[in-house]
Amino acid sequence: MRTDLHGPLSAYAARLHATAGDRHHVASPLGAWLLLAVGATTAAGPDLVAEAEAAANGAAAELARALGTDLPSAAEIARTLLDAPHPLVGAATALWHRPGQGDGGPVAWRAALPSTTEVGVLPDQAGLDAWAREHTLGLIETFPLRVRPDVVLALASALATRVSWATPFDVADARALGAGSPWAGQLRRALRSPSQGHRCAIVSTARAGDVIVHAAPAQTTDGAGLVVLSVAAAPRVPPAEVLAVAYDLSAGAADGTQPAGSRSLFDLPLGAAPLWTVSEERVRTRARDGREERHHAVLPCWSARSEHDLTAPALGFQAAAATLATAMALPVERFEARQTAVARFDRYGFEAAAVTGMFGLTSLPPEGVARTAELRFGHPYAVVAVATDTRTDGVTGPWHGLPVFSAWVTEPEEAPEA
Repeated sequence: MRTDLHGPLSAYAARLHATAGDRHHVASPLGAWLLLAVGATTAAGPDLVAEAEAAANGAAAELARALGTDLPSAAEIARTLLDAPHPLVGAATALWHRPGQGDGGPVAWRAALPSTTEVGVLPDQAGLDAWAREHTLGLIETFPLRVRPDVVLALASALATRVSWATPFDVADARALGAGSPWAGQLRRALRSPSQGHRCAIVSTARAGDVIVHAAPAQTTDGAGLVVLSVAAAPRVPPAEVLAVAYDLSAGAADGTQPAGSRSLFDLPLGAAPLWTVSEERVRTRARDGREERHHAVLPCWSARSEHDLTAPALGFQAAAATLATAMALPVERFEARQTAVARFDRYGFEAAAVTGMFGLTSLPPEGVARTAELRFGHPYAVVAVATDTRTDGVTGPWHGLPVFSAWVTEPEEAPEA
């Protein structure tokens, strides 16, 4: 079943990438969105949804706005994605809390979580780092947040992939990137798409004008694959607009269809343009009208590692922390949220990973000294059962304070194993 996530995820990606601006970076908007959606499962009950609709400024309503859909739909999408994992994209989520805290609220939120979400006691920093390594193919060594005594809950997501291209790139002289490219003089070699197996197009868009598009498919596993889409526009186009166009075009990339707005090379003038060069030669062709179109692309290898602060209100983590605190009856007063993302694109394949983490924080009492007494009932002792009888109207009833049963214990018994 295909999830109806593309629109909400595109909108969320725009907000997340806006926090990074035009610097070199990689991010996983899906990783952040999934973390919020797992948090939404704890608030997707009818009572909280009705409350959100009645109070537009409530935490549940803010969370729904960040997710771009209602909370039950977001929770269902999260369950669908996480409980039916993709063979080429590892995904994991976890919800941890302090020992003895987080169990006092209603338990319905546990049943609403995806079955694959790990729930348990908050690990120490070494445990969190190990979780990050395990679920990112070792690409991310440390968890994006540092655990402290004031952390009472943690919510985490991890996504990772490492794939080989179905058809590797060829190698080209970096000068093929174009005389106007600042990279042409910095590099010696670049990648050239092979004659078969990759898809290229020049596409006319309303947001960014003409853009160039390259799609590299990975080897498939059990019918599941991965396509890495590259989109470039004129240098004057803001990065946010190019990213938005890339998300728009990604909707059809998995189907292998020609992008809407693709331009015929025979409608373009011959010669060099800022983003492409069109040439013409006489060839033997089986094209119906005798006019054959060919494309290839030249791209650089690249890699990136980025850290993203996710505390901006529009990203939804403040609302997620408040929602979880209510569901789990935890004294959350503040929150932290960050994402670590890495990626590498080269001749033979693509690898990427992201870990998104959120901590709910509470105030700690002043430091002092604690003493603990272990009371040992190791010899005969007395037991008295006393009734309590306090009425709902505040009146104390006649049984209140009466010893109802009493005993002197001299013959202890073995405690049962269960």
